[in-house]
Parts: sequence; structure tokens; C-alpha cells
Amino acid sequence: MSLTIQPPVAPMLARLERELPHDGYLFEPKWDGFRCVVFRDGDDVDLRSRNQKPLGRYFPELVRAVRQLPAQQLVLDGEIVAADFETLLRRLHPAASRVEQLSVEMPASFVAFDLLAQGDEDMRRRPFLERRRALEQLFAEVKPPLVLTDLTDDARQARSWLEGRKGIDGVVAKHRDLPYESGARTMVKVKRERTADCVVAGFRWLRDRPLPRTLLLGLYDEGGALQHVGVVSSIAASRRQALLEHIAPFVVDLQGHPWEHGFLVGGGPTGKLPGAASRWTPDMTRDWVPLAPELVCEVAFDQIDAHRMRHPARFRRWRPDLDPRDCTLVQLG
Repeated sequence: MSLTIQPPVAPMLARLERELPHDGYLFEPKWDGFRCVVFRDGDDVDLRSRNQKPLGRYFPELVRAVRQLPAQQLVLDGEIVAADFETLLRRLHPAASRVEQLSVEMPASFVAFDLLAQGDEDMRRRPFLERRRALEQLFAEVKPPLVLTDLTDDARQARSWLEGRKGIDGVVAKHRDLPYESGARTMVKVKRERTADCVVAGFRWLRDRPLPRTLLLGLYDEGGALQHVGVVSSIAASRRQALLEHIAPFVVDLQGHPWEHGFLVGGGPTGKLPGAASRWTPDMTRDWVPLAPELVCEVAFDQIDAHRMRHPARFRRWRPDLDPRDCTLVQLG
């Protein structure tokens, strides 16, 4: 590619807040899908996930649609969405023939919400409102599966997006003067339910059956250490076998694991609550199975005490589109 902006590009991120910001902010729905940066140079189209994995092979209908855009050279930021998140996960199929079939049976859409470059111009330093106007012009005649996201300055409209409409799980707020800052948490996301993307670094067995009882959750601190922050324990009996099949390929030896020397070694009040994050040190009998820190899941949680979930978290879904190293304590506020 001969684009002004070359891949890889880390997308701009958002920090979690509980209330909508004011004074110059514009609001968009927070789409429930795969974050995707699109690079187009003529017929050469590259779709990249947030952690730089190529997505084009899984969504050929979107590659074809991008080739129909009026600008021959561009870089877009947006979200790949489908009927629901489970459908998106099913689209990640290794067989090319099946991928084409799924593109017809379970079509996806690309929702655009930022324009990083067009032609030979790098637009990242321009204010968001200017980028948005250029994006609106680019998408003036565009049809599905390409979609331009909604945008409003009306807080009442934004609050309606917080009510859990299908396909939307919150609001993203961007200041009208905001430049595009790759990898920086300079946007604001507002969600009613507190959630976090966590690394699944281990699990515990049921006492009476060889099936998983709890998942051990971790988040990276500023120093790069994986801290044990909580567990998922409310796993339906009907899902335990499928869960075991999913995590079994990631079972590893304790040696070399981030927690081989223990976790929560200092203890803490949350470790005394049934099912909550609890301490383990090498002198104790090991009651957990290490997993390679490669799996990411989204969980919902309630109170936080000293970067630990006071009560067991609720499993929401797997997030194969996320890089485990991006799962940090910052999410817990």
C-alpha cells in the first residue's frame, strides 16, 4: 500500500465514565461488535482488528463494499457488527468456502465513525467535527453493508442509547475539537453496567466432577504484572462441558506462568468472600489449573475494593478480537 497512513494503526480508545460529559461533546452509540480500522488503496483493502489481526478474509462482503467507496485511498475507523455478537464469533471460520457461505447467511455491516486519512491527507490532527463532516460527505451515497454511525449533541438522545437497545451497549462521547490520538484513551464511554475485558489465566475444578467451577480473572498493572482481580463462578451446568473444551487447549505448566510465584500474596478482605478473588502462594496446595494468558472474556461486576472484584463477576462473552495485554487495571477505575 502507498497510503499516507500505513498499517498497523492502534485505534483511539475510551475511558469509562458513569455520566455523559458536557461542554462541547458529541455523542454516538457504542456499537457491540469488532473494532476495525479499514485501509483502502485502490482495490487493495485491509481490515485490521484492534489487536492488528487481519479480518478481511472473514468478511469478504465488507471488502467488496469498501472497494465501492468514491475515495480510492482512505483509512476509516469503525465497528464490524452483525445480528448479535455470537453471530460475529461464528463468522471467524477457517475454511474459505464456509466464509463465503456465512457472508450470505449471516451478513455483517461496517459502521464507520471516524476518518483518519483520505487521498494524500492525514486527517488525524484535524478536530473531530471536521473529520466527521468529511466522513458524512464520503458516505453521502453509501448503502449497506456500509453504514455511517448516528451522531448527536442532544444528551436526551444519547441517554436513550443507554437503555440497552439491541446492538448498542452504551454511548461514546467525543469532544468536537478532539484530534485522533492512536492508542490513547481520549474518548469517553458511558455504560450502565460495569464491565471489564479480563484475561482468563486459570480455573478451578468442581469438587465432584472433572468440569470447571470458576475462572480466574487477571488484569495487567502499570508494571506489566498480571494481577488476579476476581473470578467467574456462576457457570450454568449445561455450559461447563463446552467451557472445558474451549479452555483445555490453553492449559500450561505452572513454570513460566505469570502466577507461578503466587497471586494476591498480600491477601486482602475480598479474598475472604466465598467465590471472590483469593490468595495463593507456592507453599499452599494448588487448587487451580494454570492457563496460558491468551484468552480474553468480558465480564460484568459490581463493587471494587483495591482493584479486586468484591463479588464474583458474571461472564458475558469471549473476546477473541482483543489483545490480552490491553486488559489493564485502568478498566476498574
